[in-house]
Amino acid sequence: MTTAFVFSGGASLGSIQVGMALALDEAGIRPDLIVGTSVGAINGAWMASGQGPSQLADIWQGLRRQDLFPLRPLVGLRGFLGKRSFFIPNTGLRRVLDANIPYARLEDAPIPLTVIATDAQTGGEVALSSGPTIPAILASSALPAIFPPIRLQGRLLIDGGVANNTPITRAIEAGASTVYVLSTGYSCGLTEPPQGALALGLHSVAMLVQQRLVLETSTRDYPVPVHLIPPPCPISVPPTDFSQTDQLMERALVGTRQWLGNGCPRAMPLDVHQHALART
Repeated sequence: MTTAFVFSGGASLGSIQVGMALALDEAGIRPDLIVGTSVGAINGAWMASGQGPSQLADIWQGLRRQDLFPLRPLVGLRGFLGKRSFFIPNTGLRRVLDANIPYARLEDAPIPLTVIATDAQTGGEVALSSGPTIPAILASSALPAIFPPIRLQGRLLIDGGVANNTPITRAIEAGASTVYVLSTGYSCGLTEPPQGALALGLHSVAMLVQQRLVLETSTRDYPVPVHLIPPPCPISVPPTDFSQTDQLMERALVGTRQWLGNGCPRAMPLDVHQHALART
């Protein structure tokens, strides 16, 4: 039996995946291989180091918005004027990765890891399972126009969520006989759209990829069991807000425990988000 964890993108809502991983770990469910996109690539890279989710929780509890999304007015102005292709430097994210990811190359990860990026020219999905670790994660997390694209393996790469935010099929192709999908959901409980261009942009992308996930998982059959862990709902936290990390992790932990206790029901756990999407 080969168990795969699939981590989707979701910016600050990536803390939800930590709560899910804690509950799975309590139940003795641990990954034999990992596939991740965007913030899921960050969480997946940590989990692939063989260190437990409780340490990952400690990292998340220390994160602040400024750590990953530092505002640099001059950089932003140059982006607006067309002098740069991004508005926020990735130096903060790189520092976090350098401090916490202990292996230099993807193929050296104790647990096999694939991170998903997107070819900025063709829009094609790019699966990275070898090569330098930090550049690969930066590429997978390079939100278009927000973070700088990364040139890697002769291609200019951007956020993997553009091509495949929840790479279930990649996990199956890698040999998974059962798949657990750790999806962040999206900010479905906001009373009004997030304020600020960054928050609104991330929220819009999250809604788009969530609709794609709901459509894909409800209309196709997979050759192996695919367990979609239900994310908390409603979520009233915009995807740039790191102030409620503890609450999101706890809600995901409790919810995943209940889901496991109920036998991992096959009934679509994202239905609750479907209802929210139907109201938009």
